[in-house]
Amino acid sequence: MPYNAASDTTNPRKGFSLSDIPAHDPFVLSHKETNTYYLYTTGIPELTDLDRNGVLVYKSKDLLDWEGPFVIFEVPDGIWAHPKHGTWAPEVHQYKGKYYLFVTLHNRDTILAEPPEVWKTNHLRGTSIAVSDSPEGPFHLIKKDGPVPPRNFMTLDGTLYEDENGKPWMVYCHEWIQVLDGTFEAIPLKPDLSAADGEPKHLFKASDAPWINAEQKPNVKPLVYVSDGCQLYRTKGGHLCMLWSSYNDEGYVQTIARSQTGKLEGPWEQLEPLVKGDSGHGMLFKTFEDTWKLILHHPFSTPESRAKIYEIEETENSFNVIGPWGQVPRPKS
Repeated sequence: MPYNAASDTTNPRKGFSLSDIPAHDPFVLSHKETNTYYLYTTGIPELTDLDRNGVLVYKSKDLLDWEGPFVIFEVPDGIWAHPKHGTWAPEVHQYKGKYYLFVTLHNRDTILAEPPEVWKTNHLRGTSIAVSDSPEGPFHLIKKDGPVPPRNFMTLDGTLYEDENGKPWMVYCHEWIQVLDGTFEAIPLKPDLSAADGEPKHLFKASDAPWINAEQKPNVKPLVYVSDGCQLYRTKGGHLCMLWSSYNDEGYVQTIARSQTGKLEGPWEQLEPLVKGDSGHGMLFKTFEDTWKLILHHPFSTPESRAKIYEIEETENSFNVIGPWGQVPRPKS
């Protein structure tokens, strides 16, 4: 049974606001060809009428009124992932004439390691890539025998990055569940994004952030540091920045890092968080008026989680949050 009307995939409709839409790990594609904003989020059986995990999309012309939900992907049978074990962090990138869905999939039935070898059971998890001719799908997996990052790594939240030489990379998080101090890593991709094209490179670890607090879990040792939600952007001054999320003592946090060399390999310096208060897994997008916005989810818990939009100022070397973007049209000055 759908959680609400905005979760009913059998009856997509117009007139929803972001406050109506249960959204986790939101991602916006600004599609200039049709002057449409596409909002991608997870589709789970617990909140929808779907019988397996998938990806939903909503569309809007003004970021205020949204139409949906439309199903663009469902985890198929016969692949490395289990169709009912989850879809996380979907994002769609327009790349060389096609649309590529990056989505983290899971298989809890495939165990990578168990205690006492590790402190907590590790199972198969990682980001796969699917392709379509349309931002509205349907999307079909390119590689079906395993995730793009190394299979023995427990990873999530892969995103697309094209370096200064035009080489595509998947930047992803190596799970704190496996490594305790979660990391950010990058693996080169083949030109058609069909598979990895080399070995992963370590970028930085979550505990590098001076403000971070270990996520406290009663009676669990050792302490862990969460790495989550990486997204990369270059400022107008040519500086490479990465959005990412973790926890402080108040909850989920949206933060940002900057490469000191302007290159993917870094070294990376940690800047002050952008948004606190149980908010995170954000991404930046440009409006059709050429202004930057940040979209993230708040609170972390489902089904309460909703997408929130913030006004962003781009500087020569970073991005700053101005404040929340209103949910009603503001008069023009």
